[in-house]
Amino acid sequence: MSEDSYLRKRALDYHEFPKPGKLEIRATKPMANGRDLSLAYSPGVAEACTEISKDPSAASRYTSRGNLVAVVTNGSAVLGLGNIGALASKPVMEGKAVLFKKFANIDCFDIELDQTDPEKLADIVCAMEPSFGAINLEDIKAPDCFIVEQICRERMNIPVFHDDQHGTAIVVGAAATNALQVAGKDFSEIKVVSTGGGAAGIACLNMLLKLGVKRENVWLCDIEGLVYEGREKDMTPQKADYAQGDSPATLDEVIEGADLFLGLSGPGVLKPEMVAKMSERPIVFALANPTPEIMPDEVRKVAPDAIIATGRSDFPNQVNNVLCFPFIFRGALDVGATEINDAMQLGCIEGIAALARATTSAEAAAAYKGEQLSFGEDYLIPKPFDPRLMGVVASAVAKAAMDSGVATRPVEDLDAYKEALDGSVFKSALIMRPVFEAAGTAARRIVFAEGEDERVLRAANAMLEETTDAPILIGRPDVIERRCEKAGLSMQPGRDFQIVNPERDERYRDYWGAYHQLMARKGITPDLAKAIMRTNTTAIGGIMVHLGHADSLIAGTFGQYLWHLNYIQQILGNDDLHPVGALSLMILQDGPLFIADTHVHNTPSAEQLAETVCAAARHVRRFGVEPKIAVCSYSQFGNHGGDSGSRARGALGILDSAPRDFLYEGEMHVDAALDDDVRSRLFPNARFQGPANVLVFANADAASAVRNTLKVKGGGLEVGPILMGMGNRAHIVTPSITARGLLNMSAIAGTPVAHYG
Repeated sequence: MSEDSYLRKRALDYHEFPKPGKLEIRATKPMANGRDLSLAYSPGVAEACTEISKDPSAASRYTSRGNLVAVVTNGSAVLGLGNIGALASKPVMEGKAVLFKKFANIDCFDIELDQTDPEKLADIVCAMEPSFGAINLEDIKAPDCFIVEQICRERMNIPVFHDDQHGTAIVVGAAATNALQVAGKDFSEIKVVSTGGGAAGIACLNMLLKLGVKRENVWLCDIEGLVYEGREKDMTPQKADYAQGDSPATLDEVIEGADLFLGLSGPGVLKPEMVAKMSERPIVFALANPTPEIMPDEVRKVAPDAIIATGRSDFPNQVNNVLCFPFIFRGALDVGATEINDAMQLGCIEGIAALARATTSAEAAAAYKGEQLSFGEDYLIPKPFDPRLMGVVASAVAKAAMDSGVATRPVEDLDAYKEALDGSVFKSALIMRPVFEAAGTAARRIVFAEGEDERVLRAANAMLEETTDAPILIGRPDVIERRCEKAGLSMQPGRDFQIVNPERDERYRDYWGAYHQLMARKGITPDLAKAIMRTNTTAIGGIMVHLGHADSLIAGTFGQYLWHLNYIQQILGNDDLHPVGALSLMILQDGPLFIADTHVHNTPSAEQLAETVCAAARHVRRFGVEPKIAVCSYSQFGNHGGDSGSRARGALGILDSAPRDFLYEGEMHVDAALDDDVRSRLFPNARFQGPANVLVFANADAASAVRNTLKVKGGGLEVGPILMGMGNRAHIVTPSITARGLLNMSAIAGTPVAHYG
């Protein structure tokens, strides 16, 4: 099977299996009994209808309308497929709906209309206003798209946005903003030559004028050559607005001295000899798909210093509308905007462009592994999977909507709104907020044992941007500096962070001497102590904390948990500090769930279980959560005499022997812990109601199995594991941890012990 045949089969299988299409509808409210039915439909539904009839704006409170967009097309200009009709366009529109949901959590219906008359098409769209919070017009041919959008915008009181026009224009505007910065040029001074007089091409030129390009410096060409005054063939009013001169000319004739070529036409339109006629440091946006007006390597042959963008994902600087449309709609919907105006589009451009100039996110780097993602000629705009787009762009759009007076539901606190947007993308953001706030009360020094790991480098950079803590990295300076540069991180050793070089450090004698002193009667000779302080970065970090050169250690991005724990216990353990257990926070769709002990004690005794429960209660409160702890085992409220049950019951006895300021119950199965109905049937007099939020297991295998099952099959995001009992002096992560996870752990490590007892 050829590669093309293989890709075609994969694409068709993707759309057909395991069920046809890319969308389904799911209920957001329970429908389990007659009571639910009476609330969802008759008679309860009448209450919501009555409220909306009194106040139409209440539809955003009682229905999904405020988060619902319609993607509308007639299939007359689909991607590179042309006029394939409404029905054949449905896979594309379903895909657009999926992107809305994935990138901005916006619900979307795809609507394909078999109507070619633009005025009748506009009438149908306008009639749908009661159903939707906004309309995304898609893949309607020019000039019909201009007519449809104009009618809809005049008659409708909700945002109407033709993405092929304005989405493309916004992303081009952001890319051009940064390209000019790299080239050292200004919008007001550049000459622009464009090919393609369709909807996207005209919208891009309109946007460039709004950004400062002078109308007299724009030259528009199409298949008939230059658009000039008096030309009659293949003209539209939109093209006529960009007529230049009064005589025919070719692209080759007008491109002399051009600073920016903007191509939205077809393959091979721009020749290398034409690029050679452009100005120094030319900017070439060849955006035709799938084959651009000129291939990047052809540009480089004649203009090595050119700045290039295409519409393809296999070259740098892909101009992709997904950078824009989910987030401009997110911001517009959230403030109840009545339209998407110029100010909102310019706000969107500013947000996208600024994000590319910032340090690249770890999540984007992971999604585009191997690519250079630092601002410059090959990184003008962010990648679609950069999770910061939501907060940065949507909040910029919302602010512009409010400032320009089109927001009917303005947000009171833009910073809080942006935090909420970030929290919807970074699942840990909301629950980690109390931890970050507590960590901000003191500047602690956090040493990372695996300082050469890219995840650690990104976490350290994020610490510098988001916290008051100081990172210390153990590793070879040349490796760390090289990897920082490759990752596009602006932090510098000495200025922003400290490096401890295992191969050569002025404190080496102090470190091996301190380690030998601790371990001299445990079989460690001076020579062995020297070797360990040259090679074992976990031990080095532990000694730094022991000597007061750092406040907390984070280790474990590779290697086995208990191996790291052995050295931490050797160096930092004492009569007051010893490992109690590992606590993992699992962030699930319906809220947080804490699990212990996942790593430290394989078969904890009753005393160790009770100690784990008490430590878990203390640590859970660090997250602003009041603990309800279930001690879980194979036995359920005394119905089994096995080992785990007896140890669990022993732990309950120890806990009952003294007053406790938290709720706990056991021993029980996990379903009884999480389901109040199950628990009340089995044990009506339980000490707490509702689901437990902490599960403490009598066996590490069970705790680890639940943790990993929730992570892999339940979509849970882990924060931790948190090493309890060591006074916040050390934590051991697992090799699967992300850079964001390391940042979360640094905040946990950065919290003074006084904040959690």
